[in-house]
Amino acid sequence: MYDYDLLVIGSANADLVIGVDRRPGPGETVLGSDLAVHPGGKGANQAVAAARLGARTALLARVGDDAHGRLLLDAQRAAGVDTVGVLVGGAPTGVALITVDPSGDNSIVVSPGANGKLTPGDVRAAGSLFHASRVVSAQLEIPLETVVEAVRNLAPGTRFVLNPSPPRPLPAEVLAACDPLIVNEHEAKAILGDVPVGGGAADWARILLARGPRSVVVTLGAQGALVASARGVDLVPAVRVDAVDTTGAGDAFTAALAWRLGQGDELADAAAYAVRVGAAAVTRAGAQEAYPTREEVAAL
Repeated sequence: MYDYDLLVIGSANADLVIGVDRRPGPGETVLGSDLAVHPGGKGANQAVAAARLGARTALLARVGDDAHGRLLLDAQRAAGVDTVGVLVGGAPTGVALITVDPSGDNSIVVSPGANGKLTPGDVRAAGSLFHASRVVSAQLEIPLETVVEAVRNLAPGTRFVLNPSPPRPLPAEVLAACDPLIVNEHEAKAILGDVPVGGGAADWARILLARGPRSVVVTLGAQGALVASARGVDLVPAVRVDAVDTTGAGDAFTAALAWRLGQGDELADAAAYAVRVGAAAVTRAGAQEAYPTREEVAAL
């Protein structure tokens, strides 16, 4: 019996968001809206998104002993996330500087802060969380060696899901554990590196699959998603909505996919549900505050 459907290991940031008519070019200054501060970070986003859907969720992360850290902890608890694994101190809370244009597209710069202090030792100390979790999900806004240690501490039968964002080359040990590896176009090309990448998402997925993951999911935004495994490649169609803000939509997708896989869904079925969750998330401004409940997804 698992205590948690999902353990998320990753970043927790304060999102500092400014709306702009257009994003500035090099050396250019543009005027924006009033500054809004929201709880964010890929790890914290995934935990809240999963909990909103009804998943029993825990978060392993690190925040600073400051106002931003308290904001993040309050948001996790309000969503129903177990914060027993959230460590406090060591550096200021991480911050993401986000600009959002009228179409809902965003640009993000992250200052890792305390996220960079989440260590392999912290992972080893949280062994009880790993053994209590059906699925473990991670991203790369924390040190890569911490993600490697997470893979080494997976309990037998626990499924590992990775969104390699921001992208970087991944050790074979990590790739082999991914089931699935979840990437967008930019992340796929970054991981493939010097390998010539032609064709479309199906080609990227097949090449990535040959690198060692047990399965691969390529997110395609308004076009849906593509899933690849030993069974073949399938396209999951998008749900058409009017996008307001795409911030954190990929995190909502990943959380929903990880949760549904832990509930026994096949990969394509889990991805179809995750596409609906991601679509619902972009219809409201912000990240965590925009994440839908299970009932809102069903009504979409």
